[in-house]
Amino acid sequence: MNGPSRPTAKPANQSTGYQRLPSVKKIIAVGAGKGGVGKSTVAVNLAIALSGLGASVGLLDGDIYGPSIPTMLGLRGVTPQIDEEKRKIKPLPAHGISCVSMGFLLKRDDAVVWRGPMLGKALQQFVDDVDWGELDYLVVDLPPGTGDVQLSLAQLLSVHGAILVTTPQDVAHDDVARAARMFELLEIPMLGVVENMAYFLCPDNDKTYYIFGEGKTESFADKFGMELLESFPLDLGVAPAGDIGVPITISEPDGDQYQRYRRLAQGVATRVAAMEHEENSAEASQVFPQPPIPEH
Repeated sequence: MNGPSRPTAKPANQSTGYQRLPSVKKIIAVGAGKGGVGKSTVAVNLAIALSGLGASVGLLDGDIYGPSIPTMLGLRGVTPQIDEEKRKIKPLPAHGISCVSMGFLLKRDDAVVWRGPMLGKALQQFVDDVDWGELDYLVVDLPPGTGDVQLSLAQLLSVHGAILVTTPQDVAHDDVARAARMFELLEIPMLGVVENMAYFLCPDNDKTYYIFGEGKTESFADKFGMELLESFPLDLGVAPAGDIGVPITISEPDGDQYQRYRRLAQGVATRVAAMEHEENSAEASQVFPQPPIPEH
């Protein structure tokens, strides 16, 4: 990608100060260049799929303006409790994961009408004032776009990798390219791209319809040096499952969507582990450089 190479903010993984969330091993950000691509659906089901692999997983709803995760997890109207001894909020459990969202603090029809600095402060409270406990993964569902929450996340936490969710349209790809550039500037490693609504398999005639175009996301990912992690077809069960608070990975544990999310979770876990190994190897080579090879 062309453009300036210097980051606009100093990420937490580049700082030597206070280490937030030391009991969380890996932090995965799920973002999107634009809204309406199913980003929160991917974040929720990815978190559940990681839990299904035996990991302890938390889900931080960073979409402050549009917190949909309480509905998708069946937690609408539920208020988290306070641990009086630790003076911290207890995340709410659902479907094997723990979650915190602005939606827990709002009435159903309330709106968050805040300027940018307030968004960063809210995210900081979800980090510092929540008792996340010991976690293998914390999945952060980011709002769409390239704004204050993404910048605050990079300043607050050491994010181990980011996933971008898109649909096959060119307009969505344009926004994904901007979001990928943002993560590059913030020095957050890109794990890859997830394609949502890739095609529709009609149950009436078993024909496959590529409503938004075929193969476009894979060629887009190749163009920008990113990997297509998984493609998800339009599935008539996904939206109703989210509406009733039982995600598709829970409501249909033997279904195609579950298998795809399990593959995605395995791929994400493998890539994050590989990145960590490469980083540790690079650090070790700097501390213990190889001796020069003598000339004969």
